[in-house]
Amino acid sequence: MSSTLLVINLTVSIILIIGLILIPKLNPMVSLIIASAYMGISCGLGVIPTLSTIAEGFGSMMTNIGIPIGLGVILGQLMSDSGAAQKIAITLVHAVPSKYVMWALAGAGFLLAIPVFFDITFIILVPIGIAVAKEINKPMSYVATALIIGDVIAQTYIPPTPNPLAAPGLLGYSLGTQLIVGLIVGAIVLIPSMIITTKFLDKGLFNDEKDINHEVDVMKAMAEKKENRTDLPQPSFIVSMIPLMMPVVLILISTVLGACGYSSDSLIVSLFGNKIFTLSMGVLASYLIAWKHIGRKAAETSSNSALGNAGVALAITGAGGSFGKVIAATNIGTALTSALHIDSGSVISVLLFAYFLGFIFRVAQGSGTVAGITSMTIMATIAPSVPVHPVWIAMACLAGGISIGHVNDSGFWVCTNLSGFTVTGGLKTYTLPIFVVTVFTEIAAIVGALVLPMV
Repeated sequence: MSSTLLVINLTVSIILIIGLILIPKLNPMVSLIIASAYMGISCGLGVIPTLSTIAEGFGSMMTNIGIPIGLGVILGQLMSDSGAAQKIAITLVHAVPSKYVMWALAGAGFLLAIPVFFDITFIILVPIGIAVAKEINKPMSYVATALIIGDVIAQTYIPPTPNPLAAPGLLGYSLGTQLIVGLIVGAIVLIPSMIITTKFLDKGLFNDEKDINHEVDVMKAMAEKKENRTDLPQPSFIVSMIPLMMPVVLILISTVLGACGYSSDSLIVSLFGNKIFTLSMGVLASYLIAWKHIGRKAAETSSNSALGNAGVALAITGAGGSFGKVIAATNIGTALTSALHIDSGSVISVLLFAYFLGFIFRVAQGSGTVAGITSMTIMATIAPSVPVHPVWIAMACLAGGISIGHVNDSGFWVCTNLSGFTVTGGLKTYTLPIFVVTVFTEIAAIVGALVLPMV
């Protein structure tokens, strides 16, 4: 089959994914499976081989990250319900002078979103942010922006959330590399993103008359709900940090030992680098904290509800694996670079294309998970021919995959409604800050790829 026809079939597959999600409102998993079937059959793989490839892709993706995603969700939910997440946030916010409180809120969002999903992290932190805003007389727009920036950076780039957890398996590198690059790039990107968006707010970007929903008194509603659990006993800050830091520290130890020359067959290197083991240790720690502070029955209820929340992420991620497996079976990598005139030797052009793919999916259908997974599966066919470490390609895809969140994104409505903003207020405090984050991430990915091509 010609290169041009392969690219046309891929384009149709992408249109199918987006169209089926937007028009008949099919679940993203179903849309991805249908698009995978079309891609395989139209490219001459045959009906039965295509279906087998879809099943194989789904199965291999679940083998790789199914259990870790489930463990990560349980870890985050237990931290939330036991009060550990709130304790971390409150401690950070009250540890700095009032003029640095917004930075502390962004840092709290950054830390908590490593194990906790974006929406849940924002729900946990927004009451704390509102209380702080009242104390220092700071507009809610600053609070929402700071929380969203810290939250979205960790959620997008640092395992064990689904997309950064899937990236190493899709593009072929270690989880430790994703963790280190995600942490470093994320921490760096947070600084200019906060500075730029704060400057926008200082210059009057946010209009209290048009951008605040005056029909809702958010501060009063949140105060009545007492979502931050300050009325209940909470674990200490150090204890609260243990489930969060344990997987990170274990993976970092494994990565450092490997870099120092220890064999990957070494028990410590292989065990500490195993995502199932490291996350299991974090989950066990979070169980112990939850048992003490909310009781065994409540902890069981918490973990069960977490697995329910994990179902959507698992389904979409697995279907993304199916799409990727079918794409790989068509050998479209060479065809894509040829038909679209992408110079695989040009690192900048490849990373810009990776960002563009994620951008298109994000704008069109809203889900950052779908956008990130799909763009990485496509780029996986090009990555082997690019003279750069695939982690930089993943970072570009992940950045593009969250670039423009608007009214078709559930996170947009969670943050906008809980902050008490109108749609225009949400665009200014959710859409704009996240886009700024992705621009700086893309710049960081390009610089990293040029300076440290084989990290």
